[in-house]
Amino acid sequence: MVEGKNIEKSFGRLMVLKGIDICIESGEIVTIVGPSGAGKTTLLQILGSLDKPSAGEVLIDQTSILKLNDRQMAAFRNRNIGFVFQFHQLLPEFTAVENCLLPALIGGASIGEAEKKAIELLDFLNLSHRLTHKPAELSGGEKQRVAVARALINNPSVIFADEPSGNLDSRNQEELMELFVSLRNRFNQTFVIVTHDEHLSVKSDRTIHMRDGLIIG
Repeated sequence: MVEGKNIEKSFGRLMVLKGIDICIESGEIVTIVGPSGAGKTTLLQILGSLDKPSAGEVLIDQTSILKLNDRQMAAFRNRNIGFVFQFHQLLPEFTAVENCLLPALIGGASIGEAEKKAIELLDFLNLSHRLTHKPAELSGGEKQRVAVARALINNPSVIFADEPSGNLDSRNQEELMELFVSLRNRFNQTFVIVTHDEHLSVKSDRTIHMRDGLIIG
């Protein structure tokens, strides 16, 4: 589902990624762990199309994404990729439903179709009582579940998550990982997760360890 070939990334003279080869199968839950400065988030952003490598190739579902122009990449990202971030990135002026349905509207769905799908997802994530609440009225765990629903609304092939449990307490961390597993089992989606959370790494299918811009195990 996701393949990176000889990925390098430099910022000036600083080489952050030093030739990464990585392959993630369809339906896998993979965590990427390592100390701060190892290059985890940079790798995730490149694999998820949010940044471009200095060298190398990235394929998602056999599509070489670096060969796409900006418009093609935006459309491909909207259809095939979901993102979950540590700080949720919810729009404060919008309700849970409105935040969730935005990617569907961008993808061309009607407001009625998008709203129906958003409500279904939020109900599946046990948020049916929070549909009209804005982010300031939600707990940390509820905000993260809204972010997960938003990532799922276009039924993407792969979901990239950057420290998704970083602002959650231990109970919500546990629930988040159980949610990822249940989503994978139900929809066969692929999850690539950068984390410092032992709960997420232990319960994933595979853990990739990074240090100093390299995969070490």
